Amino acid sequence: MDLKNKKVLVTGGAGFLGSFVTERLLARGVPKESISIPRSEEFNLTKWENCEQVVKGKDLVIHLAAVVGGIGANREHPGKFFYDNLMMGAQLMEAARQAKVEKFVAIGTICAYPKFTPVPFREENLWNGYPEETNAPYGLAKKMLLVQAQAYREEYGLNAVYLLPVNLYGPRDNFDPKNSHVIPALIKKVADAKAEGRKYIEAWGTGKATREFLYVEDAAEGIILCTEKYNKPDPVNLGAGMEISIKDLLELICKLMGFQGEIRWDSSKPDGQPRRMLDTSRAEKEFGFKAKTDFKTGLKRTIDWYLKNRPA
Repeated sequence: MDLKNKKVLVTGGAGFLGSFVTERLLARGVPKESISIPRSEEFNLTKWENCEQVVKGKDLVIHLAAVVGGIGANREHPGKFFYDNLMMGAQLMEAARQAKVEKFVAIGTICAYPKFTPVPFREENLWNGYPEETNAPYGLAKKMLLVQAQAYREEYGLNAVYLLPVNLYGPRDNFDPKNSHVIPALIKKVADAKAEGRKYIEAWGTGKATREFLYVEDAAEGIILCTEKYNKPDPVNLGAGMEISIKDLLELICKLMGFQGEIRWDSSKPDGQPRRMLDTSRAEKEFGFKAKTDFKTGLKRTIDWYLKNRPA
């Protein structure tokens, strides 16, 4: 798909990932006026008439909008996370089909995988069990986009594709402790401890759980490559093919930020999924995507951005 002459809808286009995807579209020669970014204050996409309105006249939909958060937010709002994500995705894809949109790129989540998935996670293991309980409502709501994409392709010929990105990080991330993910949450904890002169920080869980992280600019490039080159029904992992324990992650953040205090682990809090790492070979084979950013480099850029932009 040559993107230059396409009218593109990017839901969530003003958000963390979306802002980088939009930059990539512009770099590919898509004129600014051809990119539509509906704002949630104006267009609540859980409402059908808004979905109908935003897809009108579009050739391509990249659906990034989601109600997301870390373990705490998932535990607090399982109903909201399920309903909002399910309704946005289902209605937007149906509206896109009715509007005869050429292609629909659906962004799923690593939370869709079963709790106990052999590492590295392969796409064919996606249905072999129930997701980790704390984020299952969110993971399953996003997983329904895959079911819908495959069903709509079969019945209506809609070119809908589905990506499974791993945890993202980078500049412009959400650092609000109420609903941030692990990397921004830990960076903020360390920065606050330093600013307040505290000699220790508290962290959730045991630190033994592992995660994989993909730098946001790499993720944006992967999404654009998929949009240009991939037209099959099978889901595709989007990751960096690395794995780090939360303990090692926090120690690395402390080192990069010059914090030498004690780390106190609160094991009464959940670890979440025990291990996470993706097999990324399908993305490389199908549309030539391979993550480029070294983890330490990406982490340093994220820390620098936060320290420069955080409120006084």
